[in-house]
Amino acid sequence: MHNMALAMHQSGHSVSGSDDEIFEPAKSRLIREGIMPAETGWFAEKIHPGLDAVILGMHARDDNPELIRAKVLGLKIYSFPEYIYEQSKNKIRVVIGGSHGKTTITAMIMHVLHKLQRNFDYMVGAQLEGFETMFRISDAPVIILEGDEYLTSTLDRRPKFHLYKPDIALLSGIAWDHINVFPTFEMYVDQFRIFINSIEPNGSLIYCEADTILKDICPEARPDLKLFPYETPSFSINQHGITRVTFDETETEIMVFGKHNLMNLNGARLVCECLGISTAEFMQAISTFKGAAKRLELIVKNEHTAFYKDFAHSPSKLKATLNAVKEQFSSRKLVACMELHTFSSLNSNFLKEYHGGMDAADVAVVYYSAHALEIKKMPPLSHPLIKDSFGRSDLLIFTDKVALIAYLKTLDWHNQNLLMMSSGGYDGLDFVELGRELGI
Repeated sequence: MHNMALAMHQSGHSVSGSDDEIFEPAKSRLIREGIMPAETGWFAEKIHPGLDAVILGMHARDDNPELIRAKVLGLKIYSFPEYIYEQSKNKIRVVIGGSHGKTTITAMIMHVLHKLQRNFDYMVGAQLEGFETMFRISDAPVIILEGDEYLTSTLDRRPKFHLYKPDIALLSGIAWDHINVFPTFEMYVDQFRIFINSIEPNGSLIYCEADTILKDICPEARPDLKLFPYETPSFSINQHGITRVTFDETETEIMVFGKHNLMNLNGARLVCECLGISTAEFMQAISTFKGAAKRLELIVKNEHTAFYKDFAHSPSKLKATLNAVKEQFSSRKLVACMELHTFSSLNSNFLKEYHGGMDAADVAVVYYSAHALEIKKMPPLSHPLIKDSFGRSDLLIFTDKVALIAYLKTLDWHNQNLLMMSSGGYDGLDFVELGRELGI
């Protein structure tokens, strides 16, 4: 939302906003642009007949006083995705969906288009090198959208990606998530069927053929859609941990790694092909792509240790990320820490979905805080249940950040990597400082 506000402000709109909490880096950015609210909270008097529209954030509740006032005045109220669609109806809309990989694929496409100096708009879920904000809307002919399957707003319980009506769609894979919204796997899969059916007539559907669910449901798509299945391309890893990808008998050295990222790259390549970009042009541009923030993001490294952080929190993301690091550094041991932070991961019924998810780690650690449970109004978790759910009796469990750091300091980091995964932040853990403390 703050990225949308910044983009609209910078394009000349008069923008104001409210929130009950504003964190960094949003706070500093809003202050710098002069649109930071004078105080946090909700104020009905901010809503007046002179407003062209109100854009409703996903976290605003039914009883929000500003929302109530907007309804009384009969103002036009858009959800975040509704407004994006309204502003992009006359563009070629590319939507990247899936339970995992969508931020990275979106970032790869954006990186290539930027390197090739194509004019495009975008909305992506991570800060990317070379882009000031995570949202742009202009007169560009194309828009690249990360398609989130979570709910639109308190007024609209549809998943966000149902509203975009893509001309070109990509699905990276389906693995049950958001159990608090989609209590059964079948209900979750249905959201992707609806998304496929929302593709514009004669549109294109690019999908990961290695995903068994997509392999079943995508061929059932409407006959007017053009289907482009993809899988892991041919690749090699040399003794220095450098990955090279081969297309059309031409090898290209790339900066990202892991089979899941290579599949992401192949999907991004097909999207760009639909936009008129050749494989040769794509590979030359993608060779300088370093990754999206928090997606196997390197914190620090030396000659015998690498410390990465990653957004992985769902079972499929967890397994793919661990396997990627182990495969890239096959001669090193791996200490993997995963924070239970989302509604799904903190749900005792869903925890069993993580079974085997940390098998690739030499040392497996799970962290969660009582504060996260309190905020989400969820009951305490049993440590034996967590160990049983992951299928590792040697699983280490921490609920205190200081104790976790103290444990990591006891380890010998020679020929051993550290991977810390979460959609949260380990209760404000400073990853760079941790790297220093560990001597990496």
